[in-house]
Amino acid sequence: MRVLLLYPLFPKSFWSFDKALELVGRKVSLPPLSLTTVAAILPQTWEFRLADRNVRYESDADWYWADLVIISGMIVQKPDMLYLIESAKRRGKPVAVGGPYVTSVPEAAQGAGADFLVLDEGEITLPMLVEALERGETSGVFRADGEKPAVTDTPVPRFDLLELDAYGDMSVQFSRGCPFQCEFCDIIVLYGRKPRTKTPAQLLAELQALYDLGWRRSIFVVDDNFIGNKRNVKLMLKELAPWMAAHGFPFTLSTEASVDLAQDQELLDLMIAANFTAVFLGIETPDTDSLALTQKFQNTRNSLVEAVETINRTGLRVMAGFIIGFDGEKPGAGDRIIDFVEATAIPQALFSMLQALPNTALWHRLEKEGRLRAGDGEANIHQTTLTNFVPTRPLEEIAQEYVRCFWELYEPDRYLARVYRHFLAMQPSPNKKKFKLPGLTDIRAMVTICWRQGIQRSTRVQFWQQFFAILRQNPGVFKHYLTNCALLEHFIDYREIVRDEIYTKLADYQPEESTEKVAAIAGK
Repeated sequence: MRVLLLYPLFPKSFWSFDKALELVGRKVSLPPLSLTTVAAILPQTWEFRLADRNVRYESDADWYWADLVIISGMIVQKPDMLYLIESAKRRGKPVAVGGPYVTSVPEAAQGAGADFLVLDEGEITLPMLVEALERGETSGVFRADGEKPAVTDTPVPRFDLLELDAYGDMSVQFSRGCPFQCEFCDIIVLYGRKPRTKTPAQLLAELQALYDLGWRRSIFVVDDNFIGNKRNVKLMLKELAPWMAAHGFPFTLSTEASVDLAQDQELLDLMIAANFTAVFLGIETPDTDSLALTQKFQNTRNSLVEAVETINRTGLRVMAGFIIGFDGEKPGAGDRIIDFVEATAIPQALFSMLQALPNTALWHRLEKEGRLRAGDGEANIHQTTLTNFVPTRPLEEIAQEYVRCFWELYEPDRYLARVYRHFLAMQPSPNKKKFKLPGLTDIRAMVTICWRQGIQRSTRVQFWQQFFAILRQNPGVFKHYLTNCALLEHFIDYREIVRDEIYTKLADYQPEESTEKVAAIAGK
């Protein structure tokens, strides 16, 4: 069996880092870990080709070669996913579709002509697909019926199928699921509230595979909540740190975690020893009432400002997610987020309007209240998207705050000032890598950053003052500091996209209910 694995296009987003990646000759931030895992689960007697359309389009020869086409993707990849399904059918190729989007909303893929829907987690449903194909079946829907696989059986992903030089980072996964119950989150719907972890040996085997392929850059651990099972993650980190040291710390690691990470110094120290350098926190909002309403209680137990400062001082760069548009939210939510980000000096603050994702507790509540907007029930987790429901305060007001917040957070002088303060306070990594002369690409990137931010723009005085201050006062963080300065090239461009697309959508928006009526419904 010859299988063509296709990964649909992503729209330009907060995380795409297009302009920054161009500086170092990369095309995409992260690879399709889902498809490399699919290829590892399927029979290894089969042949595989993988085309990540964010790197390169599949060729006519690829289509001709394939006996079966497999597509996976997320909600934001829906348009290109449906296009690929239709393309496969036009060519007479059987097509199987899976991943989080079609697991939540299978109807669109079925309507586009998908022959097989491989839903839920592939460790259970991919063998069902194989058995159906061996029986000669030409269609089917495969579900796990609530069963969650033990990820201890998940094989090492087929990283060899990737065009490694195209990516800024690699990705691996240690656990699935999250113990919390945030109303808007679909992770607990898709993967459950009991985090399941791989064994330390599994993760080390994945890292060894990447090492053997020559990878020597950063790796993102894509767990829904890396510290969801603290016992198991500590056991893994205690084995990971010696492996990293023995291999000369070939990778820097980053991940996602809940803010209670700040309350566990042992866990923070273990992450530093294993060469973690950054963590993404879902802060969502500094408004305690909104956090309680959306059942994100873990963010209300301790000071969020102190949590960020503790994690930063320990040696981890903090990235954070923020949301505007919660029920009962008071005017000025955007300004309060700006104040929080500035107070904590978080460099990269992801900011979006609240979306009711399919089958989440929020989605079911708003559906019951009749507040989902017609035609938008699927949502779209993208920064250029309005809320897909009728909020309790005017959407125009929320959108104006949102655009202003996004614009001000990435004003060049404000962004560079946050990067400087964040890295000035950060403890340098104690892990010693072998010295390596920078390549021509890295030198060219540094010269370009210095030219644009230190000469061309109005930030020139600020840039050089901070540049030399970091070298004097905290030289151990300089490389990461300059990398984060480079990300400004993306955010300057992207904030204009956000402003223009939000205003375009706002111009077409037709209010469906009065604010008073919606507030009354939500208050019941």
